[in-house]
Amino acid sequence: MQLRAPAILLSARPHGETAVIARMLTEAEGMVAAYIAGGRGRVLRPVVIPGNLVAADIRSKSDTQLPFASLELVQSRGPWLSEPLPAAAISWVCALSATVMPERNPYPGLYSALSALLDAICNAPSARGWAGALVAYEMLLLRELGYGGGARPDSADFAAVMAAFEGLAQPIEHYLLADRKGDVMAARTLLGARLARISDQG
Repeated sequence: MQLRAPAILLSARPHGETAVIARMLTEAEGMVAAYIAGGRGRVLRPVVIPGNLVAADIRSKSDTQLPFASLELVQSRGPWLSEPLPAAAISWVCALSATVMPERNPYPGLYSALSALLDAICNAPSARGWAGALVAYEMLLLRELGYGGGARPDSADFAAVMAAFEGLAQPIEHYLLADRKGDVMAARTLLGARLARISDQG
């Protein structure tokens, strides 16, 4: 495998003393896991953040070998990780995507939708500006993986968006996460609690 492409970094698991195993979503190859030497070092630590857009150079000698990757930062989501709501949303959509997407299956629609959602989370003036896109992404993920998805609510109707968000919890747990729902659904529960405060404020 030899691939150089933009990628959305979704997760990074420590490996050895300084390396990480990262899961990245690319448009053409789908989800790719790769070994990143020095991923926890001073230079790469700000790059290996879930939600970041990177230029990934991914290489392996065979299909059975875990690829090695080198990364260059294209767009950082780091500044928004100190904000509770954006941080919770970025954490949730990245954890969900990293957990449920099969490797090496291209989903160009999901890549585009996730890229747009992350941009919205970081650029909208409030969660009301991106909550509808988050629900739409969850629905698209369910549909692309073969489980339907439901009708998208009007993004301008925050109450309808929240009702749809709550209604999607069961199919996400039941179909997408099944036996691996624990820590991943905890991220969604945290996000839901923070979004509910906006509803309570009217």
